[in-house]
Amino acid sequence: MSTTNTDRLRALLEPLAVQAGLDLEDVKVTQAGSRRQVQIDVDADGGVDLDAIAEFSRVVGEALDESDVMGSGAYLLEVGSPGAERPLTVPRHWARAEGRLAKIHLVDGGEIVARVLEADEDGALVEVQPVKGRGRPKERRLEYGEVARARVQVEFNRKDDELLLDENVTKDEEA
Repeated sequence: MSTTNTDRLRALLEPLAVQAGLDLEDVKVTQAGSRRQVQIDVDADGGVDLDAIAEFSRVVGEALDESDVMGSGAYLLEVGSPGAERPLTVPRHWARAEGRLAKIHLVDGGEIVARVLEADEDGALVEVQPVKGRGRPKERRLEYGEVARARVQVEFNRKDDELLLDENVTKDEEA
């Protein structure tokens, strides 16, 4: 059984991520000029902060230097998080996206924009947003098998955030 360099790299990094309390989300090795670039994305429940990324980067650098996974050639190490518009590919991604808006491409060819309300191992309950703001949002249960691909959307003016702010101001005034 043949394993690729990325598979061997993943095998080295996975235990390190678990030890650091992180999920290893993605590993890519690309050529960048005369050296290779190793890009690693990690995440955790509640997200990851810069200190966690810096510490994990240090641990990974030491492990790569001690192993032969990257060979003797020079490489550039880049450790980060999946970002704001992360793809939703496994149940834990959907759970971490609860409350967020997602653009979901369905296996049947349809496309919806929906807010993730809750997620479990089999699927997610979403609130489908009305087309062009007409009508009311509708809840829908999506099994992961119905989803071809999905990605979290960035929201700059979320109406719920304004309501939360208004509620907090009212509570503060009452106190």
